[in-house]
Amino acid sequence: MEERRLTCIRCPLGCQVTVTLDKGEIVEVTGNTCPRGDEYARKEVTNPTRIVTSIVKVNHGDLAAVSCKTADDIPKGKIFDILAEIKPLVLEAPVKIGDVLIHDVAGTGVDIVATKNITKVS
Repeated sequence: MEERRLTCIRCPLGCQVTVTLDKGEIVEVTGNTCPRGDEYARKEVTNPTRIVTSIVKVNHGDLAAVSCKTADDIPKGKIFDILAEIKPLVLEAPVKIGDVLIHDVAGTGVDIVATKNITKVS
């Protein structure tokens, strides 16, 4: 039997969750105070995913950069590949919330989207 201890990040409580595995199969999840903790722990030990946030440079905008994020969660192992695709990107203003900045980033099937409006300045 193997035990993995996690801090749940699904809500502000931060429950200390223990996942018990037998030959790679989850047999028990304890320590969570809600069903979200159970769901989080099971996913975290079998297929960890994350939302990636970053910024992208913007030319001729009222701000020099726009915040962005993955439109959905991605496999944790792809984080650095995604950041490598975002880093060289430079946009021209205007940029609108929800604009797709990169389609299918790092082959994940997930888009990078803008999370702020940037207006064009003269």
